[in-house]
Amino acid sequence: MAYDERLAERIRTCFKRRRGVEEQRMFGGLCFMLDGHMCCGIDRSRLIVRVTADRYEPLLKKPHTAVMDFTGRPLKGLLFVNPAGCRTASSLTKWLDEAVECAKSKPPKKRNTKGLAVPDQDATLRKNFRVALAEANRRYGRALKKLAE
Repeated sequence: MAYDERLAERIRTCFKRRRGVEEQRMFGGLCFMLDGHMCCGIDRSRLIVRVTADRYEPLLKKPHTAVMDFTGRPLKGLLFVNPAGCRTASSLTKWLDEAVECAKSKPPKKRNTKGLAVPDQDATLRKNFRVALAEANRRYGRALKKLAE
């Protein structure tokens, strides 16, 4: 087991009435996404919380928190909360509220047909089509005009 299943169940209970919440395996643990943005997660027995930039430093000073740095360098905006910091339902709810606030501050991502969050692909496709059409006109425009006559 790569993450604390009891903690995962407690988070699911807190999020059961909220729309737009999805679970994904990430970081070798479990991640909860809200409207396509990472909200929180679990690594072993620690809670991972994503917070806004202005709340990062004050929350880092709270007991039982640490900088998330399992990649070898600190990840800004992400905190580890040790199990003692989210032992009670009210403390877990406070941390999840911080994470939800951060995810809500970001614009919702568009969805592809499989339901996964993706960037705006339509604009990219239209631009690529226009570029390809201009290139074809440049190369074959005269020949096409002669054929049309």
